[in-house]
Amino acid sequence: MTAMLTPRKCAFVLAGYALLSCAVLLTAPFFGSEPLAFDNVVGALFSHRPHVDADIFFYHRIPRVLLAFLVGGSLAMAGSALQVVLRNPLAEPFILGVAGGGAVGAVIAISVPGLLIRFGPFSSVQLLSLFGCILCICGIYRLASRPVGISMTSILLAGVTINILCGAAILLVRYLVSPHLLVAMDRWMMGGLDVVGYRELSALLPLLLPGLALLFIQGPALNLLAFGEDMATGHGVNVASVQKQILAGTGLATAAAVSLAGPIGFVGLIIPHAVRRLSGVDHRIVLPASFCLGGAFLTVCDLVARTVVAPTEMPVGIITAIIGGP
Repeated sequence: MTAMLTPRKCAFVLAGYALLSCAVLLTAPFFGSEPLAFDNVVGALFSHRPHVDADIFFYHRIPRVLLAFLVGGSLAMAGSALQVVLRNPLAEPFILGVAGGGAVGAVIAISVPGLLIRFGPFSSVQLLSLFGCILCICGIYRLASRPVGISMTSILLAGVTINILCGAAILLVRYLVSPHLLVAMDRWMMGGLDVVGYRELSALLPLLLPGLALLFIQGPALNLLAFGEDMATGHGVNVASVQKQILAGTGLATAAAVSLAGPIGFVGLIIPHAVRRLSGVDHRIVLPASFCLGGAFLTVCDLVARTVVAPTEMPVGIITAIIGGP
């Protein structure tokens, strides 16, 4: 399916993705290392009598499921936009080096035991990871900026350069720290969604939501950019402005996702291609559908990670790599 869809068909397709997302969001919290009884959760909700199943459901499972959905959706939507702007089907959010900057901040926080404290809703690992992500976004903008605008080739080269530099910094920190800290570093690098409560999630929404909004509104422009910058310019699209907005939105959404969940691979690469195969190339559909399918995909992957080796859990990055690799 390659033709643009009518508004009615767009609404129909998006409704299907929304229903899939709702089904996953409603069912996933009931499953984990210990299944929860539906009657206990609903009974506690309406009778206002506490029950351990209800506490686990509302204060542990729901925040984790919401985090998984937001992170997966953000990475998938960012990947779908980058693949068009960079004209590279292998583009994904981490190609910009944002995850590398977040990883440097995280390993520095882990390597200094005195930094392992909380700052409001954030742990020092999350805060320094967020700072590293934002620093890398600024670095990429600086390296890729030209008097006539931003070069997409320069963006790719800047992202590769920053990834290499961040990789070297991580290796240096790992070489210098005490060996017993390496386990915590490796665990963070595998990606994880083990949050408790809503504080961290709500604190990052001011960063995440503007990034998603910047991406969401670019659907019509991306449809024209897919045919080339000259075609888009001829139809009145301010290509430089659209590119800047997409890069800013991608950077904000990825920074928020990485700082809370670590670098979770493959979601931003495979989900956009899956959506295009299922629903066509109309980016009015592809962007929101990527968010819905990416969120549902990572939520299911996290559900597998929580149950396959119960009562312990597996890093969700391993599950996404196993599924996304083939």
